[in-house]
This record gives sequence, C-alpha cells and structure tokens, in this order.
Amino acid sequence: METNIKEPTEDIRSHVREHYGKIATDFETQGQASCCSPSDTSSSCCGTESMITLDKIATIYEAPDAAELPDDIKGLSLGCGDPVTLASLLPGQTVLDLGSGGGIDCFLAGKRVGDTGRVIGVDMTSQMIEKARANKAIVGATNVEFRLGEIEHLPAADQSVDVIISNCVINLSPDKPQVIGEAFRVLRPGGKFAVSDIVTEGPLPEELKQSLAAWAGCVSGALDINEYIGILKDVGFVHIEVVPAYFDEEMIDEAAKQVGLSEVIESGDLSVYKSVFSANITAFRPIQ
Repeated sequence: METNIKEPTEDIRSHVREHYGKIATDFETQGQASCCSPSDTSSSCCGTESMITLDKIATIYEAPDAAELPDDIKGLSLGCGDPVTLASLLPGQTVLDLGSGGGIDCFLAGKRVGDTGRVIGVDMTSQMIEKARANKAIVGATNVEFRLGEIEHLPAADQSVDVIISNCVINLSPDKPQVIGEAFRVLRPGGKFAVSDIVTEGPLPEELKQSLAAWAGCVSGALDINEYIGILKDVGFVHIEVVPAYFDEEMIDEAAKQVGLSEVIESGDLSVYKSVFSANITAFRPIQ
C-alpha cells in the first residue's frame, strides 16, 4: 500500500522540480520576465505570464523597494502575494523562506531585518539556488543565504527562526502536513508563520485535480482553506488568520489555457473562478 502512495508523491515532486528548474535555466538564457518558456506552451507556474510581468511587481508588493530590485531578480518572481509585508518583520529577526526561488522575498526580508538579522532561503531546485546565489552577489545581501533542500525536510535546526515566510509554494508540495509541521518545528516559541498561498474553497474540476501540469501551476495541488486551517491547528499553531485575494477571470482563463484545460471552463464549469484564490495566512507557534 505504501508503494501506491509514494509513487504519485514522487512523481509530483519530480515534476515540480523539473518544471521550476527549467524556468530558472530558460530565464538565465532568455533574460525575460516570464515563468513559462515560450517553447513550452503546455506548462504553467504559480504566476502566469500575465501575472508576473515586470510592470506588475508593484501591484503584488506593497513595499516600494521591490520595484527597485534588478530586473533579473524581479523577473524570477513567481509568487502570488507579498509575504514580507505580511510578516511585519523587525530588525534582528531570523527569517526562513520556504521555496525561495530566485530570492526576491529573501532580499526584501534582508532589508527589513537589517545587519543584525538573518534570512535563509530554502529551495529544492539546484538551478534556482544557483540563480539566487548569483542574485545575492548582485545586490550584496550579506545577511541572506540559500540552502538546497526540500520544504518537507527543512535544513534548519529546531526552534532556530523567528519567522517563516513563503510565496505560493506550499501548495506545490504533495505532503502539506509535513511542510507545516516542519515550519512549526523550526520556529521559536512565539514565532510567526506568514505565507501567501494558493488555496481553494469548494470542489475543483476533476481534470484539474488529475493534471500534473496544473499541479506545477499551483492549482490542482491547492488545499481547501478549511483543510489548511485544520492542519495548522493540528500541528499546534494558534491565532490563525486568513485574508483572501481573488484572481480576476482573465487570469484564471490564461492559467487554464497554459495547462491545456480551457475546455473545463468552456464546457460551462465555472466553479474554478470562485474556488481558486490567493490567501494571506498568518499563525503563531505558542509561547511555551
């Protein structure tokens, strides 16, 4: 029975790793702000091309210094929110970013925590880690480091960080309870969990659930928000808050098109417009 569960889990993880590794490699050679390769029209990612053009960075991030970062860093922003602002970071804090990608949120966090603080970015894709480390040299972020690893098994010690951030990455994991449990483990008592993530409310079309391409695009792997909250509670988090941010229909149409599932909407199943959204989620590890 274990084999039947493990194989699809590993398939999903391998597919996501390959997908985002290709994004990093293609971006490096093409130098353009898109998370999808022009030669790969069947793939998608958390931010579709319509979401993550450089001129839309300011609409995603409240902090003005996001727009001031080099284009090579902004162009690899594949998130759906602004976890750095959500986290309300303070000087001297230690921050860990789950699925740090090209490093944009780590660099923004590094500015908030200052010279006495520290930011750790964790990503399972070696190409993204390489790109992030190159970006670190460009911006001179001496208080930021990047570690290769899976967010289900964080390369960080127990109770070693003050804040966990993440930008539309937890939904990509095939084992979300393990991810959230790891976040709880590495947080110090009183530590904050502050993430932007793709979630659902109500049932998704079966075609989306079964699509590995849609999983890499953050859709089919998204949890129902009530299940998400339940996992946070079961792990031990308290003071949980969720603020939704709904996508417009054009964005949903583009995402469906890129994963080859436009017919789901065209056939009259419009539930995806109301079911899939970005959520700003905060929670705390209790003070012991």
